[in-house]
Amino acid sequence: MTSEVKKKQFRISRTITKNWDLYLLILPVVLYFLLLKYLPMYGVQLAFKDFSAVKGFWDSPWVGFKHFERFFNNYQFWTLIRNTIGISLYQIAVAFPIPIIFALLVNEVQSKRFSKAVQSITFMPHFLSTVVLVGIVMAFLSPSSGLINNLLGLFGVEPIYFMTEPSMFKSIFVFSDVWQNMGFSSVLYIAVLAGVDKSLYEAAMIDGATKVKRLIHIAVPAIIPTAIIMLIFQFGAVMDIGFEKVYLMQNDLNKEASSVISTYVYEMGLLGSQFSFSAAVGLFNSVINFVLIIIVNTIAKRMSGTSLW
Repeated sequence: MTSEVKKKQFRISRTITKNWDLYLLILPVVLYFLLLKYLPMYGVQLAFKDFSAVKGFWDSPWVGFKHFERFFNNYQFWTLIRNTIGISLYQIAVAFPIPIIFALLVNEVQSKRFSKAVQSITFMPHFLSTVVLVGIVMAFLSPSSGLINNLLGLFGVEPIYFMTEPSMFKSIFVFSDVWQNMGFSSVLYIAVLAGVDKSLYEAAMIDGATKVKRLIHIAVPAIIPTAIIMLIFQFGAVMDIGFEKVYLMQNDLNKEASSVISTYVYEMGLLGSQFSFSAAVGLFNSVINFVLIIIVNTIAKRMSGTSLW
């Protein structure tokens, strides 16, 4: 061992000793990721095996890319890809900018009491469970007693079976998500805007800038770096549609539009006991997300200079 290596080890040990309380504070987070994120990755090899409960994890035979080929040749493959990506892109196009716009509007409100009340009201739906949320959506859209159909009935419109229409599934899914998470998602942007130097606004007012100009030239540029980071995260999860909500909203009549990869993995893995096949589908999903986040991060770094790494 060279002297340089010894010096480096000494510096590291001295830093740890000096800041032991900080390292102790971060230890639970490190253990969480090691035990629940990285250690289970060893089970990825299940996707390349023909798992048998009798033979066990270790003795099950290797089959290579058999399960991947089966998935790619499946008649449902393109339907699952189309629905998954379609819902995700729809969600990014609608649900991503709304919290930003909401944060900008709240930041312009002069009455602090009113702005806090609005934030609290929009924040509360986030704490509803997925089951309760879907129950509320179904109650509102019920063809017999739903509020929406009752209002449409006042204008002579026949009841619409929203939950059984495949063409309406994506919109119901996305806009119910907007209602539930708009307030929570805007908190980060509101915090960013609160940190903007007030002297910038004062200088702009002295120069005669209107509210719109102050919004465009001060608030929006301040929020853009954070928005870019959040957008990268959104694209990194394009293939991850929330399983619970889709599954609860799904029925035989709208399955054409509601079948996504996460529900397919559930059906094949847990209901069909095809563990190796579902593991292969899940691994394919994760690889696509990984590639997408690298591509989007690279594009964001070149175009704006803001990126995750």
